[in-house]
Amino acid sequence: MEQNTATGRRKTAVARVIMRAGSGQCTVNNKPMEQYFPSESQRVGILSPLTVTNTAGQYDLFVRVHGGGPMGQADAVKLGIARVLVGMNEEFRLALRKEGLLTRDPRMVERKKYGHKKARKRFQFSKR
Repeated sequence: MEQNTATGRRKTAVARVIMRAGSGQCTVNNKPMEQYFPSESQRVGILSPLTVTNTAGQYDLFVRVHGGGPMGQADAVKLGIARVLVGMNEEFRLALRKEGLLTRDPRMVERKKYGHKKARKRFQFSKR
């Protein structure tokens, strides 16, 4: 049985995606995707690489995701799925690239600086 794997990242979330030929079943951390990602918009976003390539319902997805919050995890899974599809069929690259699904979002949380309250916010200045 042929299976492909890929990794997707976003902020501090990391998703390992395993894809096999199947009936379109998707499990995230051993739970159904509907249970792990209850938001409909997140599920639509996660499955967008399959929609763009017209492969929805042809593959089973097994995802292990950790770190970050729900939105970062959803975007990490989306990138992982897109990378698996390209690994399975190089012809999908152009369509996925056009939709911006192969680009890793580089934005990360800025570190806190000493002498500041947060990364950029400062303590209140008092002249006297």
